[in-house]
Amino acid sequence: MLADFRTIPADTASRDALASQGLRYELVGGDTARQDAFSQAVARGFHGGAPEEQALVEMRESSRERRAIGVWDDSAAEPEVPVATVDSWPTPLRVPGDRDLEAWAISVVTVAPTHRRRGIARGLLEGELRAAIAHGTPLAILTVSESTIYGRYGFGPATWAAELVVDTKRARWVGPTPAGRVHLISRESTRAIALDLEERARAAGGIPTWGGHWDRQLGLRPSQASKSADLRAVRYDDAAGEPQGFAVYRVKDAGPDFTRHPVEIIDLIAATPDAYAALWRYVLELDLVHEVVAWQRSVDEPVKWMVADARAVLTRSVTDHLWARILDVPRCLEGRTWQRAGRVVLDVADDLGLAGGRFALEVDDAGAARVTTTDEPADVSLGIAALSSLLLGGASPITLAAAGRLEGDAAAVERLHVMAVTPVPPCLGFWF
Repeated sequence: MLADFRTIPADTASRDALASQGLRYELVGGDTARQDAFSQAVARGFHGGAPEEQALVEMRESSRERRAIGVWDDSAAEPEVPVATVDSWPTPLRVPGDRDLEAWAISVVTVAPTHRRRGIARGLLEGELRAAIAHGTPLAILTVSESTIYGRYGFGPATWAAELVVDTKRARWVGPTPAGRVHLISRESTRAIALDLEERARAAGGIPTWGGHWDRQLGLRPSQASKSADLRAVRYDDAAGEPQGFAVYRVKDAGPDFTRHPVEIIDLIAATPDAYAALWRYVLELDLVHEVVAWQRSVDEPVKWMVADARAVLTRSVTDHLWARILDVPRCLEGRTWQRAGRVVLDVADDLGLAGGRFALEVDDAGAARVTTTDEPADVSLGIAALSSLLLGGASPITLAAAGRLEGDAAAVERLHVMAVTPVPPCLGFWF
């Protein structure tokens, strides 16, 4: 599988469009020097420092596991460093119904500031969409640093992430008291359990991570040794002694008042409700702490209902996070479980001509969908980006209609709403 997707040739349409400007659009391949130059360009694109040799060695692991594309300008002062980058890989995406749908994950999209407004980003993104189709993948996904870019390629926000700030002095615990216990563990021990527990906890909107992700999160890479000594970890074991979750956090400097340490939650992964309650209670009851901050959390976190003063848990921000782009409407809509039985005819517009058409969506009492092309009059008309936002159950058709993002009579829109929207919002807990 890896060899198959990594060797899909560079897209010819993007290659030719960029070649007309004197640019080379090519697979990075297995050459170490090219991989290192690609990593340097990625760091520059996200305003990071120049990677040292050890960091470059560590980044080569990602280069081996993904399909990387670079754009080179042979007239640049340093022609060996790409002026644009992107990489990708196929991954299972959890969708409603505890099912997985294969998705084409796109990452590290950068264009050098010297080469903007030359159609390079278009070449990168459209090339990736065509590569996904060539691989037979029905959906593309990415997380975005700039939310104004990706709608033009048919992506729509499909999950949202909250930043929570908890005032621990007000957050007296009134939630469950789990029967298991919390253990302090090393970061190395956390690494050993992370992939398994994360997979067990993965819900709609989630994709699997990889070993290198946890090496970075836990500060286990040699290049991070000087920056990770303050990371701490705990594990929750249930009453039978089985690990069911873990949390990684950092206690920051308190300043002159030693009772007012802020805590940052790096990750809190819970495979069971007991683990969730136990881990949150642990971090909220740490001594000499006045505030706990957690990023990339669900927009409907149960912890808000587990403390005596609901105002102690402040949602400081909610932002779009995972963006999705449907490439095969029938496969995507049939790939998830729907909330209610019903039938809606959808007229889907796709400016790139990749996945548009008119489709009858029929859902049975078990939530299974059947999607067929049809010439019937449409009940609801919408763009591919809006349909992609609806796929994971976190966006409301009623809200999208009010925003002018879809059209249809009120009864049809409401019918689609009750069919599509899930009780628990989808969530992705990390960037990629």
